[in-house]
Amino acid sequence: MNTYRSDDAMTLAAEQGRICALAAKGQRDLQRQAAAHPELFSARPFDPALYSSIAMAMAFSSPSCTAEELRFANRAVLWGFALDWQVDYLAKTRETVDRITADTLAVVDGTVPAVEDPLGRFLAELRDELARSPGYPAARAVWRDAVHRTLAAMAREWDWRESTAAGQPPSYEEYLDNADNLACTVVNVAHWIRTGDADVHRRLPELVAASDQVQQVLRLVNDLATHERDREWGDLNAITLVGDPAEVARRAADLTESCRKTLADLADRWPREATYLTRQLGYTSGFYGSTDFWGDR
Repeated sequence: MNTYRSDDAMTLAAEQGRICALAAKGQRDLQRQAAAHPELFSARPFDPALYSSIAMAMAFSSPSCTAEELRFANRAVLWGFALDWQVDYLAKTRETVDRITADTLAVVDGTVPAVEDPLGRFLAELRDELARSPGYPAARAVWRDAVHRTLAAMAREWDWRESTAAGQPPSYEEYLDNADNLACTVVNVAHWIRTGDADVHRRLPELVAASDQVQQVLRLVNDLATHERDREWGDLNAITLVGDPAEVARRAADLTESCRKTLADLADRWPREATYLTRQLGYTSGFYGSTDFWGDR
C-alpha cells in the first residue's frame, strides 16, 4: 500500500520553510551586527556560514518565537562567540583574561564600557535591551551568575591549556563540569528573561539546572565533531582526555538519556521551555554530526 501523503509532506515542508525564514532574518541581522562591530568579527573564522548557523540553530530550537524574540537570542549567541575568541585565541596572558572578566562583569553591573572595549560595548547593547524586559529586575542576579560562570569556565580552560602543555591536563570529570565555557546556559537564561513570564522568571534556577545538563551533552557532541580542529587549534577535547571516541560517544548517549528524563519532567510545568531545550539538544546534536559553527582559522 502506498503510504505517501502529499498533504503531510507539504505541511511539513511549509513549517520547515517558515523556520528557515526566521533564520534568514536572523542571519541578516547578525551580519549587520558584525559590520557594526568590526573589531570583534574581522577574523577569518567569523564567516557568513557562522552567522547562518547561529540563526538556524536558534530558529529550529525555538520556532514558536517571533523574529524579534530570536533577534535578541541570536545576538547573545554571537556575543558568546566573540567572548570565546577573545579569551581562547587572542588573550596571550592570564592578566588579559582577568581584565576581560572584570570588564565584562562591570558591564553586566551597569558600567558604561570604555571606547576601546568592543566586547563590552556589544554586551552593553544586549544588557540595555534585556533590562527593558519586565522580568529583568527579579532575574538579573541569575543572568549575572550565568555570565560569571561562563567567564570563570573560559578562564579555567585557558589555565588548562597552559597546564596541559606542561603535562598536567584536567581530568575528564573536571573538564565536563566546566561545560559553561560552551556559553550555552548563559544564552538560555537571557532568552528566558526576554521571552518568559513571571512564573518562568521565578523558577529560573530549576531551568538553569536542566540547561546545564543539556550543555554537558552538547560539550561532548561538540568534541566528537571537532576533535581534529581542536587538535590543530590547541584546544582541549574530551576525546584527548578519555582516549577513545567510542567511549566519549557512549558517555554522551548516557547523558542524553538522563536529559530526556529531566526534560520530560520539566514539560509538565513549563512545556515551552522544555520543548526549547529538547529541540536545542536534538538540533545541535544533528548539526554537529556533519559540521561545526566556526569557519576556517
